[in-house]
Amino acid sequence: MSRSEFGEIAREHYRRRDYVGLFETFYANVGGDPSRVPWADLRPHDAMLRWLDGQPAPAPGQRAAVVGCGLGDDAIALAERGYHTLGFDIAPTAIDWAGQRFSHERLRFEVADLFTLPQALLGAFDLVVEIYTFQSLPLAVRPAAMDHAASLVAPGGRLLVICRGRNADEPATKLPFPLQRSELARFTDACGLAETRFEDFMDQQDPPVRRFLAEYRRPAD
Repeated sequence: MSRSEFGEIAREHYRRRDYVGLFETFYANVGGDPSRVPWADLRPHDAMLRWLDGQPAPAPGQRAAVVGCGLGDDAIALAERGYHTLGFDIAPTAIDWAGQRFSHERLRFEVADLFTLPQALLGAFDLVVEIYTFQSLPLAVRPAAMDHAASLVAPGGRLLVICRGRNADEPATKLPFPLQRSELARFTDACGLAETRFEDFMDQQDPPVRRFLAEYRRPAD
């Protein structure tokens, strides 16, 4: 399925203000073929791996969560690095698919809605990774999505965000909706996190796509 076809599905769901149900509709209609998932590279995100390469190994027992984990490639990478990792997604079909692809003693997949997170997940993770979820949501609901993602971060824990980037004068009229850096300021202004790293770069796609990588930390108690 092409990005334009996904865009048609998304527009219909957005018209009904169903901002998350579209993902199950999408995954359930690609016939188990990952080549029909436009954002599924079937490997961990290069920028996340580069970031991880610059970090110390996690301490024993440290926990990570992947928001909107899709088919699970980023989650398995974190588990293999030593994190006890939860990959969650709103789409049951995606979670079933990820569980069929990957098995690891430090990895589990779970259906969960970012907008109605289980209480047990709040403040529970040393590392939270969000890649491309925010850019798939309309601007009207992004602040709430950011707040909920930040709520997963434990005291002393970190949030890693990777997304498409744009300037304030550039439009965001079709999926995926690139973010302005000013939008990311919500993590520091409203969510109690401190920015510890920010990168504005062009990726290796052909043609290259502008990306932001931002790292935040919640102060320790």
